Amino acid sequence: MLDVRSAGRTLLACIRGLAAVILLVGGASADPGGAATEAVRSTINEVIRVLKDAELKKPGRAEERRRLLEKVIGDRFNYEEMARRALGAQWNKLSDKERQEFVDLFKGLLSGTYTDKIEGYSGEQVHYLNERLEADYAEVRTKVASDKTEIPLDYRLLNKSGDWRVYDVVVDGVSLVNNYRSQFTKIIRESSYADLLEKLREKSKKKSEQPQAP
Repeated sequence: MLDVRSAGRTLLACIRGLAAVILLVGGASADPGGAATEAVRSTINEVIRVLKDAELKKPGRAEERRRLLEKVIGDRFNYEEMARRALGAQWNKLSDKERQEFVDLFKGLLSGTYTDKIEGYSGEQVHYLNERLEADYAEVRTKVASDKTEIPLDYRLLNKSGDWRVYDVVVDGVSLVNNYRSQFTKIIRESSYADLLEKLREKSKKKSEQPQAP
């Protein structure tokens, strides 16, 4: 299986931090920021709306609710850019069809993990600190705070045709994309890209075979 433990607890910390910042129960802003900050904020607000929807909490609608959460977050994340950066040099060797398969598998790997965390998370406050711009790139700096801890969390976004999309998340100085790239590079170096692809396919298959919540 894909060795998440080889990247250690830092990867899981990234996922938990990502879930925490997406699941904003209440927040404060030190700097209102610009368009990139508002893009992040709008996604968070829509996630909250889905989570608080009483109808979607009813028995039998858990899978629908999960799909909505994945869509809302997916509309803000640029999975192709994330996948390209996570795969590194191997990306340039792939055909368009092979790239699309990798993007789909990577999306399933990431979205399934953080959606699980989001559905079970509550209580954090998100403080919007500032926004840095450089041409078509932006970094929205935030801090996730609870009674016991504070986690620095930064969104990195790319502007395409006026739409700010997330291509990386940095939790306490650790890049989510870089963490995956170190895992993927190790597997390719020690085995092959075909082996990495098979591991991702296995994880996708196991996820699809898991019983759904009532």
